[in-house]
Amino acid sequence: MSGAGGEVLFEFHRVGTYMKVVAIDGKTGVEVSVVGPATGSVELLKRTAINKLRYVQTRDAGKPGSGR
Repeated sequence: MSGAGGEVLFEFHRVGTYMKVVAIDGKTGVEVSVVGPATGSVELLKRTAINKLRYVQTRDAGKPGSGR
């Protein structure tokens, strides 16, 4: 999947009744994870993971020594 920020890779791991989604920025390698119900919407989990990824990248962009 690619968006305004570039390519995003996803990993899905079912853990019991939960689904763990890992979103990885293809350019920078920054990754985040979110967890939700396994019976829920995959698209909602993907959007949530992308939003968290963008938040982390924006938050870390202003930190000295972040290198990104």
